[in-house]
Amino acid sequence: MNQENAACLRIDEAIAQFAIKGALKEKRPYGNGHINDTYLLVYETPEGKTARYILQRMNHSIFKKPRELMENVVNVTEYLRRIILEKGGDADRETLNVVRTAAGESCYEDEDHNFWRVFLFIENTLCLEMVENAGDFYDSAVAFGNFQKMLADYPADTLHETIPNFHNTPSRFQDFKRAVEEDAAHRVSLAEKEIAFALEREAETAALTDLLARGELPLRVTHNDTKLNNILFDAQSKKALCIIDLDTVMPGLSHYDFGDSIRFGASTGAEDEQDLTRVELDLNLFEAFTRGYLEGCDGSLTEKEIEMLPMGAKLMTYECGIRFLADFLSGDVYFKIHRENHNLDRARTQFKLVADMEAKWDQMTAIVNKYKNR
Repeated sequence: MNQENAACLRIDEAIAQFAIKGALKEKRPYGNGHINDTYLLVYETPEGKTARYILQRMNHSIFKKPRELMENVVNVTEYLRRIILEKGGDADRETLNVVRTAAGESCYEDEDHNFWRVFLFIENTLCLEMVENAGDFYDSAVAFGNFQKMLADYPADTLHETIPNFHNTPSRFQDFKRAVEEDAAHRVSLAEKEIAFALEREAETAALTDLLARGELPLRVTHNDTKLNNILFDAQSKKALCIIDLDTVMPGLSHYDFGDSIRFGASTGAEDEQDLTRVELDLNLFEAFTRGYLEGCDGSLTEKEIEMLPMGAKLMTYECGIRFLADFLSGDVYFKIHRENHNLDRARTQFKLVADMEAKWDQMTAIVNKYKNR
């Protein structure tokens, strides 16, 4: 049996394990995600209607403990579902819903040790890959802020770390220094300027984690991958509807979610832009997101958390930069590349954005202060 036929059999085997009523009419690859293998399942229900589901084969090379990951996802989504229903919302559309196996499990492990899961498909939605205007970015900020508010009382310390030290900047910095010392791909000489930039900012790497350790920042449930394309927008109203891709939901700091959104959405250039003159922090977009995020959080953040939001933006951008740079120095073993020096280009864009944030620090702080008491 060839590999393709084996994979098809495994998909059919997996589908058969889940408690889905009706007859399967179609299955096909879906979306453009780079981590998990995703398929759309179309069923005809016993009542003759059409019902759709998302099937995913989870990437257990990145997520080493899929069952712990799914425990996080189930516990968080069921918690969100209760809150949404209490507020009179539509819990089938405003949060992800896990479909259990016939045995009541959240996922299925096949004989090849692949892990499969199924979600309800959320109809009449759209997904944006890039920020098209300040309104979209504001709406995404409200959604991520509301996600934070709804989970403000969730015991974050009961969640598993799906990727240990994912946004632990001091830990990431040690990984980066190790990559410089080892110089596995003999590329240190090609990145001396970028290495120096990173090393000069070592003292700031623990700015947030030190405050957490001292109890000055609270541990939160954080999404940790707050890109615009992890929100579903209602197709009619165009308003943000549901936060998706909860694989990295785990204990963290609110600054991780705020900062990663700014890093991704408020930059004027692409993540791998080679012309660095095109890369800077768009203060209008920074203001739109800050306003929306604080409105969505609706008083659930502490004064210290709000004060440190600019540092969250800077550190998440810096952290991403040192991750790209470390991967370049190690021979491009983690991030996929599509051209020579691709990860070095990515590191340069992040560092250019960090430098621009430093130049606009007073303006960023003033924007945060403008909205902190609203």
